[in-house]
Amino acid sequence: MITRMWRGWTRSDQADRYEQHYRSEVVVTLGQVAGFRGARLLRRTIGAETEFVSLTFFEDLDAVRSFAGSDYETAVIAEEACKVLIRFDELVCHYQTAVEA
Repeated sequence: MITRMWRGWTRSDQADRYEQHYRSEVVVTLGQVAGFRGARLLRRTIGAETEFVSLTFFEDLDAVRSFAGSDYETAVIAEEACKVLIRFDELVCHYQTAVEA
């Protein structure tokens, strides 16, 4: 199992808008990828900004490439997301699952 981790930030007044985008667009798109195994969106607000951490789970790196392309370490950011994000990680991190309980 591979976990793909990405972070992005919005103004706090735009956080609900980004979360809705993730629910209605990102999850739906990922659900069509062979080898996709689930997603989690973490959220925390600190002052005027809200940070999001996206954790997506894939069977293997081939499944990640099916979603992200051959340059799979580059973040995939939809135009709608760019409208509300004030900054984001341009590169993502991939982790192999060592322990699952």
